[in-house]
Amino acid sequence: MHSDIAARLIGKHKNFVLTGEAGSGKTEVAINLALRMAAEGGREIHFFDMDQTKPLFRARGAEEVLRSGGVHVHYQEQFMDAPTVAPAVSERLRDSESVVLLDVGGGAYGSHMIGQFSCFLGGEDTLVLYLVNPYRPWSGTRGDIEETMRRVLGAARLGGCAMAVVANPNFGRDTSCDDIIGGLAALERLLPETPASFVCAVEGLAGAVGERTALPVLPIRLYTLPEWMAGSGADLRDKE
Repeated sequence: MHSDIAARLIGKHKNFVLTGEAGSGKTEVAINLALRMAAEGGREIHFFDMDQTKPLFRARGAEEVLRSGGVHVHYQEQFMDAPTVAPAVSERLRDSESVVLLDVGGGAYGSHMIGQFSCFLGGEDTLVLYLVNPYRPWSGTRGDIEETMRRVLGAARLGGCAMAVVANPNFGRDTSCDDIIGGLAALERLLPETPASFVCAVEGLAGAVGERTALPVLPIRLYTLPEWMAGSGADLRDKE
């Protein structure tokens, strides 16, 4: 089922912007999607780490894994907290032979820097994947989600782009299958007009989640968290 998600996405679009509330899980989802897309074969997969907000947990920490999986990784080293932009973003966005994933920092602050590329992201070949974890502090009500979404997409100047909501309901290391299913139900109540395109679940829970929802399930392997923080996600990596 996970490969179907990747194939479906790259069958319709070539540029993907992963954004959402801070802490919604964008980076882990972006890494997993990039690896799944590379496994599909065909066009080159280019991953741009655009996150300027989390020095400890960024996709560049999984550079070796991504490269070994056939993904081209791009980022610019930072000095202290000076904002930087990886080179060749616009070139790859315009290249019809390249599939591009932009992993953007969380919230309006993190999304602001992507606005400079909005002129390359307004076409039908672009899809914004907006992650929502209904258990996060600013996603507890419909108003919270819509306001955060408005600020994030506005800061990134992506308001006119096609968008798909990605459900990522979890409590981190303590997440259970019931938590994911309960979060999905909450999200359906909060955003009835915008159903999720797919749901994410750590690998060891993905099978059980798939039996309880009609949504496609993207199994997530944790790549950016150290083992001592990953908890059940790390323990379940090789058990599916």
